Amino acid sequence: MSDDILTTLKILIIGQSGVGKSSLLLRFTDDIFDPDNQAATIGVDFKVKTIDIDGNLVKLAVWDTAGQERFRTLTPSYYRGAQGAILVYDVSSRASFERLDPWLQELNTYATKSNIVKMLVGNKIDKDRTVTREEGLQFARRHSMLFIEASAKSKEGVMCAFEELVQKIIQTPGLWESDHRTGFSLQEHSETEAGASWCNC
Repeated sequence: MSDDILTTLKILIIGQSGVGKSSLLLRFTDDIFDPDNQAATIGVDFKVKTIDIDGNLVKLAVWDTAGQERFRTLTPSYYRGAQGAILVYDVSSRASFERLDPWLQELNTYATKSNIVKMLVGNKIDKDRTVTREEGLQFARRHSMLFIEASAKSKEGVMCAFEELVQKIIQTPGLWESDHRTGFSLQEHSETEAGASWCNC
């Protein structure tokens, strides 16, 4: 089975505590949403999932970092080697949206790959929002990030977010390596080349 894997990618999920990072990860990897198990992540959580991107298998090692200040000293080393990062805010919490800049600054400081692909995800669209879609899109465009809104509870947008991120990583020259397969190609997506994008699933 390992011979069929095109590559393994390291993906980070970052953002304030309580925005639903762990719920997004659990929904993506196990298709589970557990409202009764919402304990804050301690340090870092880690899950692996293999997905099919245009007929090619890609293994994702997804790191869910703690959002609380007392764990901040644990995270810089986890940025090392990451090819993709998902920055999450809660559309029902303006405070989480207003705290995006420090997270983005930390990502830019500690990421070891200068061309790391960044995606902004507005989570909890199943709730009453205080942040508009347009505000999220403008932030993403300003910082050349992909953009999507999602709900870990309803599943909307979750799978699409990861697939879009991986597609953009594969399309970025020099960001990933293929050890044992050649001739890999993906259809070009013009909307991702403009910097900011949104999922069109």
